[in-house]
Amino acid sequence: MACPVQFICRGLRTVGLVFLYYGFSIGITFYNKWLMKGFHYPLFMTLVHLTINFCLSALTRQAMQCWTGKPRITLTWTDYLHKVAPTAMATALDIGLSNWSFLFITISLYTMTKSSAVLFILFFSLVFKLEEPNPFLILVVLLISSGLFMFTFESTQFNLEGFIMVLLASFIGGIRWTLTQVLMQKAELGLQNPIDALYHLQPLMFLGLFPLFLYNEGLSLSTSEKLFRVTELSPLLYSLLTLSIGGSLAFGLGFAEFLLVSRTSSLTLSISGIFKEVCTLLLAASLMGDKMSALNWLGFIVCLCGISLHVGLKTYYSKNKGPSLRQLNSKSPELELPLLWQNEDDREDSAADEDEDETQEITLH
Repeated sequence: MACPVQFICRGLRTVGLVFLYYGFSIGITFYNKWLMKGFHYPLFMTLVHLTINFCLSALTRQAMQCWTGKPRITLTWTDYLHKVAPTAMATALDIGLSNWSFLFITISLYTMTKSSAVLFILFFSLVFKLEEPNPFLILVVLLISSGLFMFTFESTQFNLEGFIMVLLASFIGGIRWTLTQVLMQKAELGLQNPIDALYHLQPLMFLGLFPLFLYNEGLSLSTSEKLFRVTELSPLLYSLLTLSIGGSLAFGLGFAEFLLVSRTSSLTLSISGIFKEVCTLLLAASLMGDKMSALNWLGFIVCLCGISLHVGLKTYYSKNKGPSLRQLNSKSPELELPLLWQNEDDREDSAADEDEDETQEITLH
């Protein structure tokens, strides 16, 4: 039995990881909304973030390789285009549309509408047979749907165009996280490490979003005085600095999410996400002046009840039924120390010990 000191240290570590996740997640939400007030090029901003993520992940991989003396995983073109590309395309559209919506809607409406992603994740999990259907799922769908309706009903700051963008992003997000779960549970690909996953996803995400950027923002940005037609150096440096800050936050968020899951559990991430949304709405009301009626708050509470029920059901069924997919070893070096390498021999050894160790399903929510 672990001593009280170990329990305290484990609790403090979990709290620290949750706050790290909160800082990056809430920070990038408010940052994107703040930046969109004066910089009306969300797709270009997203492309810059993807470029920074790729550069930071590539530098980190190189540093890890020099430190360990072991080569990092590099996928073949066949695996890259057939198995990584669908996840990358869905992720790019999800992030791009989410950032685009900040031109039209408030943070509170964005946060609430984005919560509907649970419905689409649930739907595609059933389609891909990642979850088994049960009657309680109908109640989850009704609670979240009715909560979203009450939140948007007669909202004083409702914008249809932005709302449709976020709803579409949530739909694509359902595909994104379902494919991400499948991708990261394929041990033969070796993308369990978050740095390797980010490194392989960013180029295809950039290529997938670039045509949409050219169509919507290419001409306008090329004539903008904020970047390509600057008359002074200081505005250009300011724009590059603010975009770089957002890219660093995006990289930190991606890593913090995986670190929280690998060191604790997917349940911890799901529960943390619920309280994060509450914190985001409270901060939006106090700092950004978002207006919410009693009916809006009631709808938010109903939606949270649906999400909480969904989390509880997943926990119950995961404890009473065996895993439906190949799961990651919770005691493997890649999960315990996410920045360490894992070569082919390590994966073979971990597969041999799989029956003896506990397993943990990575379900990104």
